[in-house]
Amino acid sequence: MKHSNKFLISSIAILSLSGIGSSTVTEAASNSQGTNSQSEKTSVQTADDNSKQEQQNWIHNLTGEKFTTIAHRGASGYAPEHTFYSYDKSHNAIGASYIEVDLQMTKDGHLVAMHDETVDRTTNGTGRVDQYTLEELKQLDAGSKFNEQNPQYANSNYEGAQIPTLDEILERYGTDANYYIETKSPDVYPGMEEKLLDTLNKHQLLNEQSLKKGHVMVQSFSQESLLKMKNLNSNVPLIRLLDKGELPNMTQQDFNYIKQYAIGVGPEYTDLTKENVTNLKNTGFLVHPFTVNEVADMERLNEYGVDGLFTNYPDLYKQVVNEQ
Repeated sequence: MKHSNKFLISSIAILSLSGIGSSTVTEAASNSQGTNSQSEKTSVQTADDNSKQEQQNWIHNLTGEKFTTIAHRGASGYAPEHTFYSYDKSHNAIGASYIEVDLQMTKDGHLVAMHDETVDRTTNGTGRVDQYTLEELKQLDAGSKFNEQNPQYANSNYEGAQIPTLDEILERYGTDANYYIETKSPDVYPGMEEKLLDTLNKHQLLNEQSLKKGHVMVQSFSQESLLKMKNLNSNVPLIRLLDKGELPNMTQQDFNYIKQYAIGVGPEYTDLTKENVTNLKNTGFLVHPFTVNEVADMERLNEYGVDGLFTNYPDLYKQVVNEQ
């Protein structure tokens, strides 16, 4: 009996010790998991803090807007591009942030608003813009083709619409409007940059207040043209446009070089991802993609962190911005 009791007591002791060991292991494992969980939370928090710090250092639109609405060739989805009809609609009716103006130059040296180097697509004429004098260019009809191609927005008033000069545009809208102006390659139109600056200066758009508030932005696909602009007037905000497929093939070294002369980039919008937008912003750029006409794309790009975009339908983008 005594032997049996000793065995029983010994067994109980072993079981108790076993339980203590098991409890200790379980508790240690639990503490370890808690430590790992806390470490993960700290790591996530640190990453979030770093991301917020980076975003605080991002450059913002000179207009003070979080998202800027750039009316591509005016409200060109609704009216003939680069005419007073599309500009009036974008600026007066819709209230877009910027009127975009593509520049070409006439045979007699006038800067005019037209996207193509030829008049064929948008007018009843044919041939290169620089083969026309301004007087000859003014005879062309820049509105009727829009009516034919867009019957849902056709307007008899558009028939006979004229191609405006940059001087006429700045005279019409003055310092109440903002202008996003594109220059072409210097070899195509020698002297364009000088004429542009002279015209802007004539309309009081190169003073310190106008430039700081972003009344004028100058963009180009031509690095040579932008470097020339930088050399002529280093205070004008410059944007480097990027062709479709160009952005994904660029290196950080390329971006750093562009940053030396430009405050922003204008990529083709389908090249953008959340990751490369973040990188462009961290590099110090404004990001204004072109040309975005679908609401879903507008919403997605805003979530990526762009600063605004070019669109033929500025009212749609303003609505997206207001809803977001």
